[in-house]
Amino acid sequence: MGLMRLFTFALILVLCDTETLSGDGTLVLDYYKETCPLVEEIVRLNVEIAVVKEPRMAASLLRLHFHDCFVLRGGPGWDVLLGRRDSLKASLSGANHFIPAPNSSLETLISSFKQQGLDVGDLVALSGSHTVGMARCISFRQRVYDVSAEEHYDPYKRYTTFRRILRSICPKSGRDNELAPLDFTTPSRFDNHYYTNLLQGNGLLGSDNVLVTEDHEGVIIEQVWAYASNQKHFFEAFAKSMVKMGNINVLTGNEGEIRRKCRFVNS
Repeated sequence: MGLMRLFTFALILVLCDTETLSGDGTLVLDYYKETCPLVEEIVRLNVEIAVVKEPRMAASLLRLHFHDCFVLRGGPGWDVLLGRRDSLKASLSGANHFIPAPNSSLETLISSFKQQGLDVGDLVALSGSHTVGMARCISFRQRVYDVSAEEHYDPYKRYTTFRRILRSICPKSGRDNELAPLDFTTPSRFDNHYYTNLLQGNGLLGSDNVLVTEDHEGVIIEQVWAYASNQKHFFEAFAKSMVKMGNINVLTGNEGEIRRKCRFVNS
């Protein structure tokens, strides 16, 4: 199963108004087999259509999965465990506390992932999701104009072309919502070019670049090199880490609900 199948379950709420409970409180592969056997194919089709109309939708759904667990045709494949239910409440403070900021240090990133039971290997693998999607100017402005940060990302100032491109998109002030691709090389394709970009000093966000600039022991850089050199290796690691992340803070049975409208708790 690829990324597309994972994303299809974002629409299950609309198609399967079911209150089936997983008996032992765990996620299972065939959760909807009896109550809504065609849900995967139905939702897959709808999501594929949505992504064709707006390729950025794939990245948005991937980020949605990340946010939900942490508080495209193509790409890696894995079996998705089902049965995860929606929370009965939302937490703005939790989102601000647990979701790393785009200018986070490596130490902060490692700490944030560790709080969720994820290790450094998961951090590097899941960061590869930035091979698709866009970021707002306000998220990478510091990386472009902060002199100390600029020297930190590229002490030899070799990659002035990339900085010039970013500055043309994101001025020192204003245009906060202007968008730039997280991966300038292949922005609409899920591949391993994110890691190649990092090794060239061309990561868009500060939190991307610290994977290579703040890794004093070299363990993370070694993993970045491995993924940049072998896309299949990256896909395998990404799939394993996605399954691991999908089991964070799981609500099953009466602990949550299947919302009829994603933005609102059922009345």
